[in-house]
Amino acid sequence: MNFASDNAGGVHPRVMAALAAANEGQVPSYGTDRITRAAQDRVREVFEAPDASVHFVMSGTAANALSLSLLAPGWGKIYCHSDAHIQTSETGSPEFFTGGAKLLLVPGDDGRITPAALSRALAANGRDSVHAGANMALSLTNATEWGTVYDPAEVATLSAIAREMGLSVHMDGARFANALAALQVSPADLTWRAGVDILSLGATKNGCMGVEAVVIFDPEKAEEFEFRRKRGGQLASKHRYLSAQILAWLEGGLWLDLAGRANATAAELAVGLAAFPGVSIDQKVQTNAVFATLPRALHDKARAAGAQYHLWPHDQAEDGDEPVSIRLVAGWDADPADVRAFLSALA
Repeated sequence: MNFASDNAGGVHPRVMAALAAANEGQVPSYGTDRITRAAQDRVREVFEAPDASVHFVMSGTAANALSLSLLAPGWGKIYCHSDAHIQTSETGSPEFFTGGAKLLLVPGDDGRITPAALSRALAANGRDSVHAGANMALSLTNATEWGTVYDPAEVATLSAIAREMGLSVHMDGARFANALAALQVSPADLTWRAGVDILSLGATKNGCMGVEAVVIFDPEKAEEFEFRRKRGGQLASKHRYLSAQILAWLEGGLWLDLAGRANATAAELAVGLAAFPGVSIDQKVQTNAVFATLPRALHDKARAAGAQYHLWPHDQAEDGDEPVSIRLVAGWDADPADVRAFLSALA
């Protein structure tokens, strides 16, 4: 009963088979092979962006930091939600790769930035100046760290505000597939048509072994990214193993099927939890994460049965009498039997 993270899941058999097939024979290195070219073309096709520049890296942190390094120099200002992964969980990687760009935090309920909050933050931090720095980028997370989503109209509104102040737009899409599966919109409508310049497209949490794609909708930045990726240690020599994962993941809409499966499991968990007295579901469940507050007795039952999940926030005590706030995340391969066992343990 592991609901701690969608990073805990395995590799989908079709992705694993693609890795095995890519393992045959001698293949050119550093992304000059036919598998990489096919994967790049497939990403362009899925996003209806024939001119997009597509690059594969080995982690979401690398995808985010390298993407932002294209948009913001060391004197730049990057706006993001106060709970964004680039702020809370990347150990200064965006600041390091940009050469010191400043992250300016925008508060907001349910992990989302509202137009009003973004406008207030931009007003508070001023226009470009040699003293305050230059407004360079807005980073949106979709799906957010709280499992919520921005729809295309919301992304477009925020992008327009950013553009008016001279900011480019980056999207952290570690769970982009989950957002798409929830919204039932096209990848293009949720990205470049809504004003997104660069997408960090996450695959690792959704059935792949370890690969993320950086999709740059402005191809003029492609050459600079190549240098930055190499300098950042993210240009894999045996690049075919990254590319093969993406190619299999996108084939036949597998990525959306897996994300939809994870979202459905989270919805089932939320409905089951809400039936217990004293339990509150603390965020709208839109993707594959459930945030809930449990009476201490239920938490103790779940732990005793071996259930794994994170306390959220992390600084709560495992022992005590107070209710416990938790986060459960469903992976693509979450076993329905585990959901039943978890709810049965609480009962």
